[in-house]
Amino acid sequence: MDFSLLGPIAVTTGSAELSLGPAKRRSVLALLLLQPNTTVPLEQLIDSLWEDEPPEHARTVVQGHVSRLRATLAEGGAEAYGIELATHGSAYLLRLPEELIDAHRFGELVTLARPEAAPADAVPLLREALGLWRGPALTGTVTSPPFAAAAHALEERRLTAVEALGRAYGALGEHEQAAAILYSAAVNHPLREGLIAGLMRALFRTGRQSDALEWFHRTRRLLNEELGVDPGERLRGAYEEILRAEAAGQGRRAAAKPAGASGGEPAGGPRGGGAPPATGEPQLPAQGGTGAATHGGAAAPAKTGPRAGATGGSGPARAGAPRLLPRPPARFLGREYQLTSLTGALTDRTTGESPLAVVAGPAGVGKTACAVQWAHLHAGAFPDGQLFADLRGFGEGDEAPPAEILRDFLLALGTPPERVPGSAQAASALFRSLVAERRLLVVLDNARSSAQVRPLLPGGPHCATVVTSRSRLDGLVATDCARPVGLQALGHEEGAALLGAMLGPERVAEDPAAARELVDLCDGLPLALRAAAAQLTARPRWRLARLAAALHDERRRLALLSAEDTGVAAALRMSVARLSADDARLLSALATTSDGHLNASAAAALAGYDQERTQDALDRLAEMHLVDEEATDVYTISTLTQLFARDEHGESGAAGRSSTGDGGSDGRG
Repeated sequence: MDFSLLGPIAVTTGSAELSLGPAKRRSVLALLLLQPNTTVPLEQLIDSLWEDEPPEHARTVVQGHVSRLRATLAEGGAEAYGIELATHGSAYLLRLPEELIDAHRFGELVTLARPEAAPADAVPLLREALGLWRGPALTGTVTSPPFAAAAHALEERRLTAVEALGRAYGALGEHEQAAAILYSAAVNHPLREGLIAGLMRALFRTGRQSDALEWFHRTRRLLNEELGVDPGERLRGAYEEILRAEAAGQGRRAAAKPAGASGGEPAGGPRGGGAPPATGEPQLPAQGGTGAATHGGAAAPAKTGPRAGATGGSGPARAGAPRLLPRPPARFLGREYQLTSLTGALTDRTTGESPLAVVAGPAGVGKTACAVQWAHLHAGAFPDGQLFADLRGFGEGDEAPPAEILRDFLLALGTPPERVPGSAQAASALFRSLVAERRLLVVLDNARSSAQVRPLLPGGPHCATVVTSRSRLDGLVATDCARPVGLQALGHEEGAALLGAMLGPERVAEDPAAARELVDLCDGLPLALRAAAAQLTARPRWRLARLAAALHDERRRLALLSAEDTGVAAALRMSVARLSADDARLLSALATTSDGHLNASAAAALAGYDQERTQDALDRLAEMHLVDEEATDVYTISTLTQLFARDEHGESGAAGRSSTGDGGSDGRG
């Protein structure tokens, strides 16, 4: 039995999650887990559950929640794990082995890690610790000050671990890894000076001096505008180190002689004058003895290019290696947990197998952007190339046949056209043979099924594959040991940050309440938020509240959340187009619920199906991320999906298209 505080409050036993009930019951459990094996007074529980004056029957309510929790834990086999929820007078005690609580395991792993003294050991420990996080801490509890304070304290511990992981990577000379892990955290916490200082050093050591200095100036402006203070010692120290290292590097280059010219050039430089070539990028003093070493005052040549020192200890990119990745996603923000999870899944060489990860989530949540962002951040770990293909699983027309994709891959790898096999089976075998000893990354975007993906998987132990899909692709998890990486909607903070990146932070800061409202009206979907930002960009005199007011009209919301060839309605249409007629009718029936919450019995009554048929259909809709199984037999449907399914054109179109498989794609997953 496992208890989760680092994300949504949850209790799992085996592969099943116990149904914990409403927010107040989850909050009671969370408070007991925050103080395990300690008596918690009833009055403390009451004070934490009600922000305002508690009702007269508060004691009875808490006692009822404790009683139901005790029964739920007993049904899950708590006694076998040594777990007991006991009453001591007017207090409660949750007795359990503390290692069953994810927050306790997180703390132990972080304590064991010594990023400066033993960085090679610290990296896996810290990665495992951060991998325990499944979202913001204490999600699902009431919004009272005690829980907000506890969540903030846990988040501070997480950020401290992120900073420690960045230092450990830096001590190993893996500065691209350090920059990647620190960047996402810095975007979400732009005033955390220690985090920014670490990111500046990591960026500088990868040759990105201008980016490092820009982070300093940006943070200095924010500190002045938001808090009215100047940068502290840690941030100033990083800035001054970079300036000194830059000046020292420029002085060395000006005094250096050109290296080994072959045409009998004089020692002073090339014929015809001009400055001698640089011997390398300036660097900060190396960490862990892996940076640019100095010998007798002369700097050893540093690796050049933004990917120098990338993950995996790879060398420079091979000449002629294919580079098929799309350009990096514009204004990509957040997704720190998912990027870290992908790093853990795709750089794990302990099994001797080719790592495989599946990024899954609903339409418009940004699966393609997340996968492509990770691929660009880690391109240096794959010097033999990066392959990319849109499998059109949820696009217009038919999905891409494996033979077509394999032909493109083989041609990109240098196979003459006449030697590309005609059958998918033979082409797949040739592809695996060609890449068996290469360090290659394969990104397979927009997959419909596991069967479509399998012929495209490389077999070499040094290759890695990331697949994106609106389906969970459970088949790949079962037969190919794929690591699932789920992508959820953005929260208020991340959603507002995305609007600020698109519109400018000043415009969002004018009305933060309206920004939060827009995030809610867009269901936190990046695609919808980007479409909303496009509407506001086209109307520079509009305040955010004006667009929010327009979006409250449910008849216009989907139309307003579209921008030319992309939008939420188009994305959902392609998901619904892949459903059977029965599943599409069930989705339309679910859309009639008032609050988007229901169980299998209620769904069966709405659709007029029997219980077994309804359960199977709900499972398929959940696999496609058109509904979400929030807890055991508790299903939710998002507001935008409800609006689409209620729309007369969407309903009739879904039924008509479900038999043909036609559809379009927003191109963003």
